[in-house]
Amino acid sequence: MSRTRTFTVAAPDGALLRVEEYAAQPPAEDAPTVVLAHGWTLTRRSWLPVIERLVEQDVRVIAYDQRGHGQSSALRDQPTVRQLGDDLYAVLNVVAPQGKVVLGGHSMGGMTIMAYAGRHPVDFADRVAGVVLVATSAGQLRTALPPMEAAFMRVAARLPRLKAGPAITTSGQRRLLFGTDADPEHVRLTRNQVAATSLPTLGRFFSALGRHDEAEALAHLAETPTVVLAGERDRLTPPSHAQRIGELVPNARVEVLAGKGHMLMYEATDEVVAAFDSVLAAQPERH
Repeated sequence: MSRTRTFTVAAPDGALLRVEEYAAQPPAEDAPTVVLAHGWTLTRRSWLPVIERLVEQDVRVIAYDQRGHGQSSALRDQPTVRQLGDDLYAVLNVVAPQGKVVLGGHSMGGMTIMAYAGRHPVDFADRVAGVVLVATSAGQLRTALPPMEAAFMRVAARLPRLKAGPAITTSGQRRLLFGTDADPEHVRLTRNQVAATSLPTLGRFFSALGRHDEAEALAHLAETPTVVLAGERDRLTPPSHAQRIGELVPNARVEVLAGKGHMLMYEATDEVVAAFDSVLAAQPERH
């Protein structure tokens, strides 16, 4: 896989978002760019198993760190999911100012796509050629965290900008985020990303996700090829959330993956790549 460049994009409020472009060779002029948004407490690198496979197919892929995550700017105040939608809009204006894009979002990243569609419906209709939503929700989230962990998140929102570190255990990540037969290396990679996340990011986004409601925004996906993936054993965004998205986006194809949890990019790479392949194949030929 060829990593061509890494750069920053300024969000509307001045936050700097770290962006990475992957391409094995210059894509065809009319080929859509795949743009990926990651989930809460993760980084753009959580998409790497999928990115590698897409680049092998000569797809240009963009992945970026959400604000407060990875190499992007630390949080300065309380974030919102709709703010993340504006961040995605800013990224798209830089990485794909012309031509079509296919958007992929995992967990909070899927919510980011919904918020972008709701906040910028005309731009979404003009620019977006397909959507892949992975282990996500349109709202009505109920925390899957045990009471003590949920209480910790509320406290973390007010703590200094320290990394979560020792508070994040491998066993806890396996239990919360993975289904049956979790690969220890995948659990380790996930744990390391979460542990490197700052305590304020954990706590403040925990609050933001609890208020997330973009059910109305899903109307803007009605004419867009859409695939929704859920893990049968996902404890954070159970399959009922995917089914609700399917009800709100009747054209969407909803797949519930047996035995899988929340981290489908690791647990079900083949199925996630196949979802992108199907959306990319739905693009009309241009002459």
